[in-house]
Amino acid sequence: MNSLVVFVSTAASLSIILMLVAFWLPASAPDSEKLSPYECGFDPLGSARLPFSLRFFLVAILFLLFDLEIALLLPLPWADQAPSPLMTFTWTNLVLALLTLGLAYEWVQGGLEWAE
Repeated sequence: MNSLVVFVSTAASLSIILMLVAFWLPASAPDSEKLSPYECGFDPLGSARLPFSLRFFLVAILFLLFDLEIALLLPLPWADQAPSPLMTFTWTNLVLALLTLGLAYEWVQGGLEWAE
């Protein structure tokens, strides 16, 4: 109980000190160069409100889905030590089959074709 009180009081005091320091520090006034848009070292050529390609959006969504798949499949070596490794293997194969079918469908529909 005593260590919990020390921990909470240390965290609270550190938070209060950091808030006071941030409050008393002067606010920075950004100049016009910091407020200007930056495009890889070049001056911006057009408006930032131009529509972008729907195909780019689809490829980005596919990337996010497969990135999520990798994040879900990474802990599998630890899940293999479960009481029923066959169930883990079955669910893994089901997820991979579902994602493979989705990728094949996207490929057949032409969603991965960048140029028509």
